[in-house]
Amino acid sequence: MKSKRLEEHGLINKVAGSDYNFRYQKAGNRVVEDLEKVLRDLSIKPKEIYSGQQTHSEHIEYVDGKNGDAFVFGKTFKNTDGLITDQTDVALLIKFADCTPVVLFDPVKKVQASVHSGWRGTTKQISLKAIERMVEEFGCDKEDILAYVGPSIDLANYEVGPEVYEAFKEFKTRDDFFEPRGEKYLMSMLDANLSILLEAGLKAENIEVERASTYTDNRLHSARKEGPEYQLNGIITMMLSK
Repeated sequence: MKSKRLEEHGLINKVAGSDYNFRYQKAGNRVVEDLEKVLRDLSIKPKEIYSGQQTHSEHIEYVDGKNGDAFVFGKTFKNTDGLITDQTDVALLIKFADCTPVVLFDPVKKVQASVHSGWRGTTKQISLKAIERMVEEFGCDKEDILAYVGPSIDLANYEVGPEVYEAFKEFKTRDDFFEPRGEKYLMSMLDANLSILLEAGLKAENIEVERASTYTDNRLHSARKEGPEYQLNGIITMMLSK
């Protein structure tokens, strides 16, 4: 599973699903084997690979190819749910189960950002913060930014409490991605994140949405389906040097 459009514009990418597991707390050093497998599948040899110790924050770290803390593979950052870089041959890894991975790429300025957006990160608009940094720090034009909203849990299988609905009270389009079910709600994480990208000013034709559900698609891991021993998918992206 991948975004062909991003790849056509120069961003190598792959959603590594149920054949892999990037949950280090459970898999231990086996994550290294799975990472190496993905890199072989993509036929890439990054100078460095980065991930974050994800905590449902809105924190985004700039990757320069040298910074970060040493990890069992590559480099990592604490309390980090987003990565941004203008460096080529540096790979970014975002991990997810039912949360939404969002990839942003400006093929003109050669800048990429990748974020992990669970419902908490979505209320904090982590994708918007990544877009703002692309514009302010790298001179990107919103009209040039391509977006890929990766797979996450579907509306029919994502029931949340009223506190989650309340957490989105500042969203004008809230009722477009929530559906009442008794005293609770069903929520579409994909459409919540899509609304952020559109409100941010990205062109609709530049946004690709993967509607495969982590819950129903056997190619993907799902925390809600797998329970406490759930495993993690990963999305890997990298700009190639000329």
